Amino acid sequence: MLRCSTLDYLDEDYECPYCKEKLSCCSTPPFHIGDGLGWGSEYIFVCLNDKCSIFVNSWQQFDEKYGQPASCRYIQVPGEKKGTPMMVGSSQAFTGSIVDPKEIKNKDERYIKEKKATTQLDTCVEKKDIKPILCLILDESANLENRNRACDLIKEVCDFSCIDPIRNHKFLHTEIEQRANMAISAMLKEQFKKECPYCTEIIKAQAKICKHCGKEL
Repeated sequence: MLRCSTLDYLDEDYECPYCKEKLSCCSTPPFHIGDGLGWGSEYIFVCLNDKCSIFVNSWQQFDEKYGQPASCRYIQVPGEKKGTPMMVGSSQAFTGSIVDPKEIKNKDERYIKEKKATTQLDTCVEKKDIKPILCLILDESANLENRNRACDLIKEVCDFSCIDPIRNHKFLHTEIEQRANMAISAMLKEQFKKECPYCTEIIKAQAKICKHCGKEL
């Protein structure tokens, strides 16, 4: 994942010194064609203006010097004071790797929440804290093993407030949905409770009439 310092730089606006256009945020190529040491960042900023002078003029320069169809685009690595031209083999270079900095930061924030919730699973039963359990169960991108573990802790924490969020969540993994619902049923049974089949409110297991909707059970 991105380091926090790199995430901060993604909020910055970078400008191409050749055409003054705003640079686009792109994912880096799998290797650095310069020194082979890597980029030091998962993302770079690139001038994708096809009318940029360095991009337009470099085609002829590469053709005359190397006899190869190539040009240059201006790039800026986040956090560095100065950018540099980079050789590209076509006008399509980097256009397929544009990313949204806001989306990147949202994904990183989700990951941080997942890691925090996973750590809190160790103490959530003692603290009767349902929040980390719900965080993992409802996070479709979270580790499946940790989501399964969270489901198993539902009965031990025994907090009925988890029922509605789980029942109303659209699960992508049906096995997690089934496991969570089974845990809810076990929790209710252990507390001599059940859900009204008509209004879904929690009532006593031995109830014959729902105290909430008045329906006969």
